[in-house]
Amino acid sequence: MLQTITTLDEATPTSLRPVLQPLPPLTEAGTRLLDAACDLFYDRGVRAVGVDLIAETAGTTKKTLYDRFGSKDALVALYLLRRAHRWRAYLLDRLTGAAPGESQVLTVFEALETWMGPQRRGCAFVNAYAELGDSGHPAVPVIRAEKAWMRTLFDTLTGDVALGAHLHLLYEGTLVVLTAGANASAVAEARRSVKIALAAA
Repeated sequence: MLQTITTLDEATPTSLRPVLQPLPPLTEAGTRLLDAACDLFYDRGVRAVGVDLIAETAGTTKKTLYDRFGSKDALVALYLLRRAHRWRAYLLDRLTGAAPGESQVLTVFEALETWMGPQRRGCAFVNAYAELGDSGHPAVPVIRAEKAWMRTLFDTLTGDVALGAHLHLLYEGTLVVLTAGANASAVAEARRSVKIALAAA
């Protein structure tokens, strides 16, 4: 069931394609640069972090950064693509052990809570969009595709696009309340809301 939204082929909807692109092979220096960029972009924001700091943190040079990635904008897009890949792998691993239906939907919220852990910077994709806006930046299609993928996941798990839309909004709101709202009970409250929504469907 989930294979249709995790495989990139000719049938993949246009809205999902940017976030299902494979990660490029990287040299050791490229990996260090991406690791450094991922930590810095998430912790400090994509606009506040310059290529000098990324190169210094990675123990490389700006020239190496540009040789490997071409531009800072491309590195920002790759940071988000890698985060999307990691979140998807993390989530799908947990979904494979859950029974179809309510159990799988609730597992998404449980996975969100454990994935975030002590992090309170919130959603990397929303944070990046807040800085980049509706621009021609190469990260924007990745951001939108990640949100579209989560919506499609709920549609797929429930088999109901109206219910999927409801659950996706609940998921996005839970992430905000858990992090920006500093409400440690957000996921527990969301789980109760999920059960109410599923029972009413």
